[in-house]
Amino acid sequence: MSAASLEDILATVDRIVTEIVARDADRVDRDAAFPAEAIAALGKAGLLGLTCAPAVGGLGHGPRAAALVVERLARACGSTAMVVCMHYAATAVLEQHAPEAVRRAIAAGAHLSTLAFSEVGSRGQFWGPLGTATAAGADVRLTGRKSFVTSAHHADSYVWSSRPLAADGASTLWLVPRATAGLRLGDGFDGLGLRGNDSCAVTAEDATVPASARLGADGAGFAQMIEIVLPWFNLMTAAVAVGLMEAATTRVADHAAHTRFEHAGSSIADLPTARAFLARMRIKTDLARCLTADTAAAIEGGRADAVLRVLESKAAAGELATEVTDLAMRVAGGAAYRKEVGVERVFRDARAGLVMAPTTDVLFDFIGKAVTNQPLF
Repeated sequence: MSAASLEDILATVDRIVTEIVARDADRVDRDAAFPAEAIAALGKAGLLGLTCAPAVGGLGHGPRAAALVVERLARACGSTAMVVCMHYAATAVLEQHAPEAVRRAIAAGAHLSTLAFSEVGSRGQFWGPLGTATAAGADVRLTGRKSFVTSAHHADSYVWSSRPLAADGASTLWLVPRATAGLRLGDGFDGLGLRGNDSCAVTAEDATVPASARLGADGAGFAQMIEIVLPWFNLMTAAVAVGLMEAATTRVADHAAHTRFEHAGSSIADLPTARAFLARMRIKTDLARCLTADTAAAIEGGRADAVLRVLESKAAAGELATEVTDLAMRVAGGAAYRKEVGVERVFRDARAGLVMAPTTDVLFDFIGKAVTNQPLF
C-alpha cells in the first residue's frame, strides 16, 4: 500500500470505519474498552505508518492526510480517533529522532506510540515537566508522574518528557517502552467522554532506559514540543472535533427529517426553529473544517501564518464542537438523552477538546499574544 493515493487511503479508512469502528463504538464507550480491533486493522492496512517515510515502509503522507483520517474515525468513534491522534503526534517526533527499527515497526503497523507530557505538578502547561532524568553509566533513570497518557496500557512506547540531564533548557524527550522496569500504570480510564482512549496516570520510579533512548539533543525538548508536536497535536485534535461535529449534524438532521408529530402530520424538520438550529450546526461544522484544512495547508506549505493557524485550529474547533453538540441536544430533545439518536456520546466526547492541553483558554491567551506581537512564552 506504499504507493496508495490519498483517495485510496481514505477509502480504506471508510471500510474499516464501517466494518469495525462504527460497529464497536457504543461498546467502546459503554465499557470504557480500548478499540483494539480497530487499531489492529488500521495497523494491518498501513495506516499507523501513514506519516512514516517510504524509506522505512511508510506511506509518506503529511498533516493533511492524517487530519482527514482522524476526522473520518471521529465521525464514528471519538475514542478511536483520539488514540490515532496521539499516535500521529508521537510519530512526528519519532520520525525525526527514533532508531530506524522503531520507525519500521510503526510503518509496518506493529508499533503504537503516544505522548507522555502532562504532569500532576505542571498540569496543562505540558512544556514545563518536573520529572527528572539522571545519568547512570550508559543508562538514564527517569522519575516523574504523568497525569494523562492516552493508550497507556496498549501503546508500545511513550514519547516521554523530563527535565534535561545537564543542558540548559526546559525539557528533554525520551523514547520509553511501555514495558520498561520502573514504570507504574494507573487504573483504566473512567471519564465523561472518550471513554475508550485508555488514558491514565503513569509514574516512573527510577525507570531505566539506555542513554540512546534520548530523542534529539539534551535540553531540546521544549523546541520539539512547540515546533513538532504542537502543530500535529493541535491539528489532529481539531480534526477529531470536526468529525464529532459532522456526526452530530448529520445524525440530528436525519432524526429531525424522519421524526414525526403524528397528530399534526409534520416532522421536527418542519419547525422553523429546528431548521435554524440545524443551519447553525452545519455552518459551524463547515467553518471548523475549513479552518482545519487551511491549517494543514499552512503547515505543509510553511506559510508565515502557520503558527497562528495552529493555535486557532484547536481553539476554534473545541469551542465550535461544544456549540454544535449543544444544539444537537436541543434539536433532538428528549430522544437525545437516549442512545438511539447517537448524539449523547458525541456530546460527551466533544467536551474533551476544551480541556486537553493546551486548553482553549491557554490558546486564547497565546493567540492574543500572537496578534499583538508578544512572545508566546
